[in-house]
Amino acid sequence: MSVPAKLAGFALVLALVFAAAALAGSRLDVHPGKPTVAKAEAPGMGGMADGHDETTAPQPVRGLAVSENGFTLQLARRSAQPGEPFELALRIVDRRGRTVRDFDVEHTKRMHLIVVRRDMTGFQHLHPTERPDGTWTVPMTLADAGTYRVFADFSVDEKPSTLAGDLMVDGPMRSLELPAPVPTADVDGLRVRLTERATTAGTDAELAFAVTRDGKPVAIREYLGAKGHLVALRQGDLAFLHVHPDENRLKFMAAFPTAGTYRLFLQFKTADGRLHTAAFTQAVTR
Repeated sequence: MSVPAKLAGFALVLALVFAAAALAGSRLDVHPGKPTVAKAEAPGMGGMADGHDETTAPQPVRGLAVSENGFTLQLARRSAQPGEPFELALRIVDRRGRTVRDFDVEHTKRMHLIVVRRDMTGFQHLHPTERPDGTWTVPMTLADAGTYRVFADFSVDEKPSTLAGDLMVDGPMRSLELPAPVPTADVDGLRVRLTERATTAGTDAELAFAVTRDGKPVAIREYLGAKGHLVALRQGDLAFLHVHPDENRLKFMAAFPTAGTYRLFLQFKTADGRLHTAAFTQAVTR
């Protein structure tokens, strides 16, 4: 076969190959210069089916893992005895295993520890002390047996993280059912009412509270740089929701990422300086 004939045959083969590739590309909906995007569900957050608007991204949750944003939580111990005081020690390390020492001040503190049993009882909000070697320590007592979730909530270079690990308290455990959703909670002789409630997942909503004693409003003093502090946890995986407080009122902005049941832990101080914790069950629909 002559050289011109060979070249013509080679050109014909190339044309057929390119034509086949173009046909395959059109069926895969792949466009030049437009990368393909794989859609995946975040852990524990569920899908976007049942008619939910797929263009509305679920709000991020934290506290589902021991590592996040290049940081890892290291607990010095994994067990304790019920009712016996002990010192909880922990470190935050980076990807190279180096102890992190520089933290931002968030809500007047550089480190917040949230401890709660898996059935969302025994809630504690603690502020540990940092040692020169970067270890954080705090005295603690866990009254009842069971598995507790320890959340380390902090920020580094203005990027917040919430890491979590489990702590086992030895002994037989009796898990408690979550209370039904009601708009009021009685604590320390006070009545706390949830006056505005979020009920729909995926939308920004206000959570507002009013505190009274014998039907009369109670003065609230500042706590952690605002009128109050609110922690929201999702039943099941205990996902930690980021809630934004109003500095002047007991009002918070929150976005619940999925339908389900959540537990709200409101903390506030009265004029006598006493810290109070009121818990609410929040049902959220699609």
